[in-house]
Amino acid sequence: MSVTFKTIPQQLRVPFFYAEFDNSRANTAQANQRALIIGQATAAAITVGTVPNVPVISQGVADAQTVGGPNSMLALMTAWYRKNDQFGEVWYLPLADDPGATAASGSITIASAPTAGGTFYLYVGGVRYAVPVLPTQTPAQIAAYLASVLSSDAGCPVTASNTANSAVVTLTAVNKGPCGNDIDLRLNYLGPVGGETMPVGLSVQITAMSGGATAPNLTAALANLGDMPFDFIVCPYNDTTSLNALQQFMNDQTGRWSYSKQLYGHVFTALRGTLGALTTFGVTRNNQHETVMGFYDSPTPSWLWAAAVAAGTAVSVRADPAQPLQTIPLIGVLAPPVQSRFQMSDRNTLLYDGISTFTVAQDGTVAIENLITTYQKNAFGNQDNSYLEVETLFTLAYVTRYLRTRLTSKYGRVKLAQDGTKAGPGANVVTPKMIKGELVAAYGQLESLGIVQNADAFKAALTVEIDPNNPSRANTLFAPWLVNQLRIFALLNQFRLM
Repeated sequence: MSVTFKTIPQQLRVPFFYAEFDNSRANTAQANQRALIIGQATAAAITVGTVPNVPVISQGVADAQTVGGPNSMLALMTAWYRKNDQFGEVWYLPLADDPGATAASGSITIASAPTAGGTFYLYVGGVRYAVPVLPTQTPAQIAAYLASVLSSDAGCPVTASNTANSAVVTLTAVNKGPCGNDIDLRLNYLGPVGGETMPVGLSVQITAMSGGATAPNLTAALANLGDMPFDFIVCPYNDTTSLNALQQFMNDQTGRWSYSKQLYGHVFTALRGTLGALTTFGVTRNNQHETVMGFYDSPTPSWLWAAAVAAGTAVSVRADPAQPLQTIPLIGVLAPPVQSRFQMSDRNTLLYDGISTFTVAQDGTVAIENLITTYQKNAFGNQDNSYLEVETLFTLAYVTRYLRTRLTSKYGRVKLAQDGTKAGPGANVVTPKMIKGELVAAYGQLESLGIVQNADAFKAALTVEIDPNNPSRANTLFAPWLVNQLRIFALLNQFRLM
């Protein structure tokens, strides 16, 4: 027989028509690449139903205010993520503040009243608040009004309090822990060019946010993810303990990139610091499954940077995992002032020390310049650039998933025989030579998509053989040549003069 059936038996004598369905050649599905936002919820949200450490699907930006609580880290991270990715599937991993954590605090002091009317602009974590003032107002009245403005905004990451007849507004981070220290406070960010100046006579003094300590422990939360796939994981924390927990969670031996799980994914975080601080931190990391975006003096907190970077990456990777990520805008992220931006030589240094970089356009738009992993050295401590680029990891995951879908659909229930076996076309038998042909065909399709290259070299290196100790196992050496990204265009302009 040239046709074999999996369910219709040969012993049928009852007429007439019988049909079974075989989907082994029809599967063209691709993985739904989800994002996961790790963030802290408020105690109020937890009281009314949010379960800490348990993932929950996002129903939109608005429901983040319910799951995380108004003003929570989780709600704000979701808002910034959705500024950059309005389509992709998003899940939350809500965390409770650590029981022993302390909240960051700061203050705004109205040191003197204005002598003329006007408006000053306060930025809290990159969120702009316009505060009109009049010469008839006292410092205490201005402070009371400012506190009311901040308190009425569900997107403000701090609570504001002001005692009667006091010119001081005390600010406290909504969520406890070190992330509160990164809530930037500044006045008139846009400056005179942007129409932001201090009214005549008004003096406002800022005490920066500080004192936040102890991030939530991630162990239980990560364990609750089970085998749910997440390709883009937003981490608000950049402390070593948190990143090490995620590194173990993602690793190639027992984690999400292991042969037994094949879940893949990548972690995105960000870090504020000077060039020296960032390079000092960067050389302590060595993980191909994490990216750290480095910046200095931006009004936007690091955890909102992380959300924007992950979202921008997600949109691009879903379209094409191999296309370079450079120039993707980070919507909602405010650029550092000109004097605080890293110069080209600084950024080149960062890219050799595991820290990703960005650029700022003339209109202030922040964009990804080069998104790299923190992997820098092999197991012997020698320099290793094999996992340098984020696109490499996403392309590897894409190729592996493509092959898994194709092979499990086509060869999920077949018999394995040695090459040369004279089985008929309907015998449901596959040989190493047949598998090799299937892989060559699959590689050709990947090449047509611009995912891989150099098919002849791939075919020459491809090996498929039956395991000598297990006749039911086919061992394969699959050596793809991944496409690269155009990052450097070098031109020698060898001009001539007549």
